[in-house]
Amino acid sequence: MNSAADTPSAATGLRCYHCGQAIAERDAGRWLVRIDGEQRPMCCTGCQTVAQTIVAAGFERYYRQRSGASSTVDIDPAELGPALRDTTGGAAAPSAPAPLRLYDEPEVQQRFVRRDGEHCEATLLVDGMHCGACVWLLEQRLLAQPGVEAAQVNLSTGRATVRWNTSKVALSALLAALLRIGYRARPFDVRQREDQIRRTSRQLLQRLFVAGLGMMQVMMYAAPAWFSTPGDLEPEWASLMRWASLLLTLPVMLYSATPFFAGAWRDLRARTVGMDVPVVIGLVAAFTASLWATLSGHGEVYFDSVTMFVFLLLGARYLEWTMRSRASRAVDAMAAALPDAVTLVAADGVSTERVPATRLAAGDLFRAAVGERIAVDARIVAGATAIDQSLLTGESAPVPRRTGDEVLGGAINAGNPVLLRALRPAQDSAISTIERLAGRAAADRPRLAGLADHVARVFVAALLVLAAGVWLTWLAIDAQRALPVAIAVLVVSCPCALSMATPAALAAASGAALRRGALIVRGDALEALATCTDVVFDKTGTLTRGQPRVVAVHALAAQPAAAHVAGGSAPPAKLSAQQVLQLAARLEQGQAHPLAEAIRQASAEHDEARGSAPADSAQTDSQADASHRDGNADAGPTDIASTPGLGLEATLDGRRYRLGAASFISDWSPAHRAAGQGVAIDKAADSEAGADSHVWLADEIGPLAVIHLRDVLRDEARQVVAELATQGLRVHLVSGDRVATVGRMAAELGLADWQGGAEPARKLAYIESLQRAGRRVMMVGDGINDAPVLAAADVSVAVGHATALARTSASVVLLGDSLTELLRLRRLAGQTRRIVRQNLGWAMLYNTIAIPAAAVGWVPPWLAALGMSASSLFVVANALRLIPRRGKA
Repeated sequence: MNSAADTPSAATGLRCYHCGQAIAERDAGRWLVRIDGEQRPMCCTGCQTVAQTIVAAGFERYYRQRSGASSTVDIDPAELGPALRDTTGGAAAPSAPAPLRLYDEPEVQQRFVRRDGEHCEATLLVDGMHCGACVWLLEQRLLAQPGVEAAQVNLSTGRATVRWNTSKVALSALLAALLRIGYRARPFDVRQREDQIRRTSRQLLQRLFVAGLGMMQVMMYAAPAWFSTPGDLEPEWASLMRWASLLLTLPVMLYSATPFFAGAWRDLRARTVGMDVPVVIGLVAAFTASLWATLSGHGEVYFDSVTMFVFLLLGARYLEWTMRSRASRAVDAMAAALPDAVTLVAADGVSTERVPATRLAAGDLFRAAVGERIAVDARIVAGATAIDQSLLTGESAPVPRRTGDEVLGGAINAGNPVLLRALRPAQDSAISTIERLAGRAAADRPRLAGLADHVARVFVAALLVLAAGVWLTWLAIDAQRALPVAIAVLVVSCPCALSMATPAALAAASGAALRRGALIVRGDALEALATCTDVVFDKTGTLTRGQPRVVAVHALAAQPAAAHVAGGSAPPAKLSAQQVLQLAARLEQGQAHPLAEAIRQASAEHDEARGSAPADSAQTDSQADASHRDGNADAGPTDIASTPGLGLEATLDGRRYRLGAASFISDWSPAHRAAGQGVAIDKAADSEAGADSHVWLADEIGPLAVIHLRDVLRDEARQVVAELATQGLRVHLVSGDRVATVGRMAAELGLADWQGGAEPARKLAYIESLQRAGRRVMMVGDGINDAPVLAAADVSVAVGHATALARTSASVVLLGDSLTELLRLRRLAGQTRRIVRQNLGWAMLYNTIAIPAAAVGWVPPWLAALGMSASSLFVVANALRLIPRRGKA
């Protein structure tokens, strides 16, 4: 790894914190990694990469527990040139270099790779992206690798989301494939992201400073030539000023302009034409002509135009980078929210250990101190506190939580110390899912953005042909003006503005929405929200609070003995309300629907009341069936078959049950289906006053009971419905609840378009009928139970299901508990659409006017540079208007 010259005698006395080798004096402080809160020295890039990976994976304590330094890394990335040089654009090399192969280790991948058997997905942080052409090149490179199933790259966040088959390709091979074309990619880690932002900002500012200093000095030497008349300036002084301008322009070309040269070289190696190619051609042509004029003493020099162009273009690129960083901060904040370590509580409830948060598994106990972020989704086991979940839901006020309540990972414990039990591991917690979905949405480019990128690539190729034609034409007209006019054509064009118009606005809007508690899951959701004509609401949990309560239990008389299935146990004379709730609660174990939660809560409340009240002889009748009498048993249901929107069927204590809608129950009687005898439903039981939802319980013999529930309309529901109607949208209510209940709510909200008793198939048919009529439909529901309906709508919004994000089928998820965010989201979508149109319109108008003006010689090179930079700045600044100022999020 170290050369012979780098012996300890020539070293600083420092040794590599990772491998223990001596660090040469010239390399002291060159490679550093923060470990245990201190910057540790490394001897080479390879050790630095390995150490960063170990720390990022949460295994920092490896350095505290090891008995000695690690063995050296076999291959230094600085030596990877021959292994990584591949200009063929083919598949990845069979074996990736050793530093990259570390990313294939399961322990390292645990933090950032999502697995589904052999199929994996990871988010990568990519250095070196500058424009839409980079995005296209990276996607094409990844998709060309064997085993890659999908690749989406986002310029605004600097990330790539990749799905691949581990049996066909390793992650290290994908990283090596990108490195071979000049892009350094590594698994996303928020700390590395912050380091990248600071490093890139510092480098851009340094280059900008050198270019600005060079430009000002060159302008000073060029000013006499501008303002003097022919013959006023002595030839010796003119030559001196040219030589001085040349010397001042050299650092601008050799240092400040290197990103443009690197980008153009990368594009040409990949046999494509990106945004940097015309820039570099213009710079090289102007500098070469100026150099020749300086050496020969004849002709025009353009050092002032060269330095101005580099300075203005770097200024535009710096502001664009700043905008991209600001737009991605909302997602970065999500990634940074989870703590690195957590206080794990042993099974005895006393012993504690500080461990990486990634080690927490479902069922583990851990403590959260005041001010500490909750590591994973968990349930409070002991204590009461207030939880600040503003990062997740946009709600600024802390919410009270007590024993038995669920809290989301990433929320801050703002009240008292609490003991919690983990519900799911860190990678499956709500905040991890939010961050993953937000990153996936950012990489999911809408059709308009893809079209703009394609047009920009064609535009660049056409521009090169046009510039060559203009140069040849001006050679015949006025040879002295041919070169400056051709340079002006190359410089004045602004394909960047065209390519950035849509991504810049969408990135800013998605970040603004996430700050307000709305997660954009699909890239084209904002465009669809702005153009929808109809809004279809579900009822339970959407227009209502989603917190129904059991108001009555109606137990039915036993079925006739003749109807009993042979071999089964005899049914009871009649179940008690307590037995009905216990039985239903056991069947609903693990179900996420609000009605299921209400039944479980009612059963628990009945159990609590029964424990403090005298025994009720009617509830312990010896004639009751054993399976019903044992409703408190711990055994859960088996052979569960759930029908979305209707109910579930399961086996409990050896008996088959159904629990759900009346139609779901009346449709079932396996023992007598051959004879055509269905279950008889007592219609009178379905008219309990004041209830708006009814859940039926039945076994194979017949219906056993009806549970009546009532939900409350959200406070803001009327306002939201009224304002949507005011905006010209047709508002519909479609629910699986009883027709009478849905009709009553529709009348209360002033809706003329509604449908009750609609199971998922009828909801789907309702959506499709609107679409056949040419309507664009937004579906607002719970995001889980009606997946086909949500998928069929042009855009879908799920309300208040932050804990079930992994199962949502919606395009947008409202993480808070208020429907008013839907109105703000509509306004944001409309504003985003206007800004995208403004950006595209400006980019096309500018190029339509500027390129012909430059071609006829009306635009000098310096003005072309100014116009090109101003065009890019306009697009970026216009998109920044979507990001709310602090305090107005």
